[in-house]
Amino acid sequence: MLPSRRGRSARVPAALALLLATAASGALAGCGDAGGLRSAGATPAAQSPARLWPDLTPASTPAYDIGEVDNEVVKGVAVPGGDIREADPVAAVRAEITARPDDYRGDGAPYGETARRMADCGAAGADGADSADDAAGERGRCPVLRPYYRDLTGDGRPEMTLGFRLLPEKLTAVRVYTVEKDRLVRVMSYDDAVSAVELAGRAVIVRSPSEVAGYEYRLQWTWDPDQRAMLLTSDEMLRTDDGGKHTKRPSASPSPSPSASASASRSAPPSASAP
Repeated sequence: MLPSRRGRSARVPAALALLLATAASGALAGCGDAGGLRSAGATPAAQSPARLWPDLTPASTPAYDIGEVDNEVVKGVAVPGGDIREADPVAAVRAEITARPDDYRGDGAPYGETARRMADCGAAGADGADSADDAAGERGRCPVLRPYYRDLTGDGRPEMTLGFRLLPEKLTAVRVYTVEKDRLVRVMSYDDAVSAVELAGRAVIVRSPSEVAGYEYRLQWTWDPDQRAMLLTSDEMLRTDDGGKHTKRPSASPSPSPSASASASRSAPPSASAP
């Protein structure tokens, strides 16, 4: 007659039971050594956003026109074969000067020197293209800077990012152009005291000095397929690593323009009139 289950389990050797207990203890000790849960210290309590002045009537229109959407065909500038690399950057700047005479022509024009120095860029040839040196402003006193080409819209074709000096003011105009139906179209326009310009992915980043020591402005424009334009998606004031050195931000253009109004609205007090 076989013994019962209870009888057999009761006769397990004591040595085997001790061995199992020792193994289990060692496994637990090993887990603890491998990095068990440890306290990270006190954690600050989370605070939900607090809405201020809930009875305040929401604004329905912006106080300032900062030119959120810039999408304008540049008249008189050819784009041979629909290739923006074949478009003349100097001609694009001259077309803007023609379209904005109050800013570039006449005795009171704030950027009259830019218009006068365009003569140093040379005349466009029959194919509408200047030499690379002329467009870069590396010879003579041409205010037009060298253009850069990168796909900013995601359609597989490059856009042209162009800069030119706004003189005698110490400002720089930053423009982005694309091609639509073989026409040159401006999709971004911004004028400011510029420290640096960067292209990152589908974005254009402009850095500008601040009057606050150790800080700079960082603005980012990103392509928006619905608006068919580069939209200002980020406007930050960031600390720099220059040891507190800074350059005083030049005053905004005395002649209001869509491209300059973004910086004006950023620094304008609530009581100031719209630019």
